[in-house]
Amino acid sequence: MTEELMLAGCLKNNAAAQEALYNRFSPRMLGVCYRFAKNREDAEDMLQEGFIKIFTQMHQYRNEGALEGWIRRIIVHTCINNLKKHKKFSDSLDIIHAHSVYINEEMIPSIMQAKQVVECIRMLPLGYRTVLNLYAIEGFPHKDIAGMLDIEESTSRSQYTRAKAMLEEILIRKKIIQKPKERIRLAASGTQG
Repeated sequence: MTEELMLAGCLKNNAAAQEALYNRFSPRMLGVCYRFAKNREDAEDMLQEGFIKIFTQMHQYRNEGALEGWIRRIIVHTCINNLKKHKKFSDSLDIIHAHSVYINEEMIPSIMQAKQVVECIRMLPLGYRTVLNLYAIEGFPHKDIAGMLDIEESTSRSQYTRAKAMLEEILIRKKIIQKPKERIRLAASGTQG
């Protein structure tokens, strides 16, 4: 079924069109939900809630941009709203640890390790994980993240900085990446950088 037929059918509450849309986009959107959720069951709940919103808001889609992008935005906002109901993000702030951190962006693992990286991201505290997902993966600016999560923009920035540092530590500990040589040398000599 083409996207146009799915859209037309969904606007008429046609079950076959809704099922086709769900089957086409739900696997990728479950991946989005999984990055925000504590476990698979929570991710599936977020996905179901998101698709209910998609079907009820389908009349708002204006064919401006990709349908998948529109669906993704609804799913991301559904995940955020779900998390906001259960946890205050400002409680996750660990400002003492949000010192300047050296992160070498070239250390990002290859696509072969993507599943391991997602699992490591899920090990981060809720606030850090959420800000990292929204900023680094979904591409939202810190100002928008602050508005979504009802936190200060500086809190979003510091949580992102700390999330990157904690993620790097986890990836090194799990031997997914290696400690950068410069930091190994500095650590061995006892010099601070």
